Amino acid sequence: MPIYIVRMEHPDGDLWNKHVLEHVLYLKGLIAQGRLLASGPLKATPLRAGFLIMRAEDRQEVEAMVDGDPFSREDLICGLGIEEWDPLFGMLADQSSKQPPAELASLF
Repeated sequence: MPIYIVRMEHPDGDLWNKHVLEHVLYLKGLIAQGRLLASGPLKATPLRAGFLIMRAEDRQEVEAMVDGDPFSREDLICGLGIEEWDPLFGMLADQSSKQPPAELASLF
């Protein structure tokens, strides 16, 4: 199943504090379902922001998971990026496609 990197940016204000617990509980549910591999805040960014590493069949499924997030419901996502990612190397390599570019095939 493909892996996606999701970057969420959040507006300033008190609403983030009001809904962050519900957001994290939602993310914990995605972890229990095997859909969220990791998540956490980005440091030293102009806006509050975080990365999520998600597993999904396609981008539409990722968008549906983002839409289900309480931050989405409360309009607390002011920037969103979704990119498919293939972690060929490192701790998540076992979850990669295991299909490197031809130039790297000798490493596999």
